[in-house]
Amino acid sequence: MKKKVSINNIRNIGIIAHIDAGKTTVTERMLYYTGRSHKIGEVHDGEAVMDWMPDEQERGITITSAVTTCHWKRSEIQIIDTPGHVDFTIEVERSLRVLDGAIGVFCAVGGVEPQSETVWRQADKYLVPKIAFINKLDRVGASFFGAVEMMKERLNADPLILQLPVGSEDDFAGVIDLINMKQTVWEDDTLGETYTTEDIPRDFIETAEEYREKLIETIAEVDDDIMEAYLSETTIAPESLLAAIRRATIDLKLVPVLCGSALKNKGIQPLLDAIVQFLPSPVDIPPIKGVHPETGEIIECKAKDNDPLAALIFKVSMIEGRKLSYVRIYSGKMNAKADTYNPSRKINEKLSRILRMHANKRERIDSAGAGSIVGVVGLKESSTGETLCSIDHPVLLEKMEFYEPVISVAVEPKTHADQEKLDEVFEKFLAEDPTLKLKKDEDTGQSILSGMGELHLEVIISRMQREFKTNVNVGKPQVVYRETIEKEGEASAVFDKEVAGQRHLGEVTLKLMPLERGAGNRFKSEISDGTIPDIFISAIKKGVMESLESGAYMGYPVVDVEAALTGGSYKESLGTELAYTVSASMACKLALAKGKPFLLDPIMDVEVFVPEAFLGDVIGDLNSRSGKIESIEHKMGVQVIKAVVPLAHMFGYSTSLRSATQGRGTFTTQFSHFDRC
Repeated sequence: MKKKVSINNIRNIGIIAHIDAGKTTVTERMLYYTGRSHKIGEVHDGEAVMDWMPDEQERGITITSAVTTCHWKRSEIQIIDTPGHVDFTIEVERSLRVLDGAIGVFCAVGGVEPQSETVWRQADKYLVPKIAFINKLDRVGASFFGAVEMMKERLNADPLILQLPVGSEDDFAGVIDLINMKQTVWEDDTLGETYTTEDIPRDFIETAEEYREKLIETIAEVDDDIMEAYLSETTIAPESLLAAIRRATIDLKLVPVLCGSALKNKGIQPLLDAIVQFLPSPVDIPPIKGVHPETGEIIECKAKDNDPLAALIFKVSMIEGRKLSYVRIYSGKMNAKADTYNPSRKINEKLSRILRMHANKRERIDSAGAGSIVGVVGLKESSTGETLCSIDHPVLLEKMEFYEPVISVAVEPKTHADQEKLDEVFEKFLAEDPTLKLKKDEDTGQSILSGMGELHLEVIISRMQREFKTNVNVGKPQVVYRETIEKEGEASAVFDKEVAGQRHLGEVTLKLMPLERGAGNRFKSEISDGTIPDIFISAIKKGVMESLESGAYMGYPVVDVEAALTGGSYKESLGTELAYTVSASMACKLALAKGKPFLLDPIMDVEVFVPEAFLGDVIGDLNSRSGKIESIEHKMGVQVIKAVVPLAHMFGYSTSLRSATQGRGTFTTQFSHFDRC
C-alpha cells in the first residue's frame, strides 16, 4: 500500500498555453521522468498518454483536460493538461477554478500568442500562482529574451529569469541555473534522463553574473529579507533565494521563468524541481470560502482531512456510457460507499467508487483527503459546478461561470434507429459540456446544436458517430446572433385566466431601455407605492429575464437591455406568481417590438501568421470577408496580421488561407464582442 503523502507536499497544477506551444509534450516528459509512464508518448505519433481520445490522436491537439498524478522528490504532483484551442476554453476555465498553481508554456519562436493571453487572464481571475516555461529553444528563430519581453508587454507579468539557455536553435544544449550558478547539460542519446551539472564556462560567466544580479534586485523589490541582505552586501545563500522566490510566486508578485526544449528532452527535471519549490500546496493558499445554503453565513473550508467535507465537481465525463465526475476536495475526507449532500439540488448522493485518474486509466481507492483531485462514480443528478459536502455541515461553494455559444448546426438522425439513440446521446454531451446548448426547431423538427466554434461542433459530431454509433445529417454552421433595441419601448400586459380551477390575475407595465455594448441585461423596480406587493417583484423579474432569452425580431437572445417595472395593478386573492411572471413576459415582448430591435453580429479577433510573399492575398481575402485590419507587424520571420472579422464571414477560412499561402499560413481566432450587423 502506498504511503499517504502529507498535504504540504501536494501540488495541484495545470499546464496552460496557446495551441501547439508544447503543453502535452511537456506533460509526457514529466510523466516519464517521474516514473509514471515507461515510454515517452509523442503527440505527432498519436501516442501521447494525455491525448487519449481518438479525435485528439488524429488531430494532434488536446480537446479535453486530462488528470494524472505523479511523484517527484517526496511530493505528489496532480497535473491537469488543458487544451490550447479557443473552442475548448471551458476546459481551461474549469480546470483553473480548482488548481493551486499553473505552468504557462510559451513557444520560444511564437512567444505569447493570443490563446496564451486568454488562459493567463483566466489564471489571473482565479488568483493562480504561475511559473513560465519557454519551450522549443531548439527551433529556428527561437528567442528566449524575446518571449520574456512579450510576457511583460502582453501579460502584464513580472517575469523572474531563473535560467539562461546554453546555445540556441540547433546548438541548444542545456541551461544555466542562476540560483546555484551551475550549468546543466543534457546528453542527446539518453531520452534526457542523463544530464551533468558543472561549473559555468568562462565564456558565459559574465552574462550569468549580470543576470544573477538582476535576479536578486528583482526579488529584493518584493521581499524585505532579501532587500536587507542586498543593501548590507551580505552573501545571499541559494536557500534564502528559494524561500523568497516561493513567497513572491505564491503572493502573485513574480513569475519564475525557466527554459528548455521538451521535444528534445531538455529542461524538464529543473521544471519539476521548480513546481515543488515554488508552487503552493493546498495549505499555502487562502482557504476557499463558501456560504451556508440556509443562513447565507460565510464558511471557510480549510485544507484539513478532519474538517467537514467540501468538494467541487469541476467536470463530468461520459466514459463507456458511465458518468464519471471529476472532483476537487477542498476540505474533509471522501469515502467510497458513503453518502454525501448536494446543497444546490438539496439531495443526497452515494459515492459508489472513488478513482485516482491517469488520463483515461483509473485506479480504485477507498478514500481521498483534502487537496486531492479524484474521479467519482455513482453521482446520479449532480453536475458540473455543484458542491458536495457533509449532510451535517452543508456549504455551498461559488458556482462556475460558463460561456455562451456563438455558432450552431442543425442535426437530424439518418434512420429511425438513430432517432431513438440521438436524444440519449445529446443528454450525455450536454452533461459533459456546459458550453453546448440544444434546442428543437418546432417547424423543421431538427435539433439545433450550439457551441463555441466550428472545431468544437466538428469534434462533437465525430464523437457522436465514433463513440455512440449514431449516424446524423449535419447542416451548415449558423451564427448564433444576439438582438438588442435602438430606443426605449414601453408596454403593458394583463394576464387573466383560470388555471386548474383558480383564477390568476396580474397586470404589469414595463419600460425597456438600450444599454452600451457588453453591459448585459438588468432589471429594476421603479414602483414604491405598493401598487404591486414586493413578494411578486421576483416573479416579474423572472418573467422578464425568460422573455429576453428569445427576442421579438428573429428569436435570438436579447442583450444589453435594462427593464424597469414602472406600473401595474394588484387584486387581492387573485394576484399570483404565475400571473405576474406571464404578464411580465408578455409586456417585455411588446416593449421589445416597440424598441426598434436589430441584430448583433459576433465579431472575432483574428491573428494571421503569414510569409511576406502572400501578405497581399491574405489581406485581400480578409477585406472580402468584411474584416477590419488593425495592425500588421513583422515577427520572427513572418508577418502577423491582426484583424476583427464578423464570425458569419469566417466559415471555411482555414481552407482559403491554406490555398492562398501554399499551406504555410496559420491563424487563431477568438470571440471579441457583439456589434451591429
